[in-house]
Amino acid sequence: MQIADQTVASFHYTLTDDNGQVIDSSQGREPLTYLHGTGQIVPGLEKAMVGRVAGDQFKVQVAPGEGYGEHHPELMQELPREAFQGVEDIQPGMQFQGHGPQGVINVTVTKVDGEKVHIDGNHPLAGQTLHFDIEVTDVREASAEELAHGHVHGEGGHHH
Repeated sequence: MQIADQTVASFHYTLTDDNGQVIDSSQGREPLTYLHGTGQIVPGLEKAMVGRVAGDQFKVQVAPGEGYGEHHPELMQELPREAFQGVEDIQPGMQFQGHGPQGVINVTVTKVDGEKVHIDGNHPLAGQTLHFDIEVTDVREASAEELAHGHVHGEGGHHH
């Protein structure tokens, strides 16, 4: 069976950056399982999965626009330390949720300079080309319940 809309696909992956450094991998874990056509993986990878079958192994490069988006400098801000009430020790790498014009936004502290805290609302992989090494392990029809709920149930998926 080929991967297409309304199928459930499972795959192992290794994600690297332009320098070949591993960013994430499913090695040593269960394969990633998703409902194809519902935007559960980055668009460029989802497009590359179409027509693949169990046993296929391939590499794909995903440009920022088809991955986690371009890097937007306007999402980088400097805030006063007092904006982080209740947090005594603010360190680079800490993540917080804030409210932006489009709703909730996740931000990462990039630098603490005295009473100034620098944050970045971009996804950590924004602006980067993603290099995937993929092995498709299984493809099956999605159940009516999975289609109605918009996600995979059972092994490798959501359990109610």
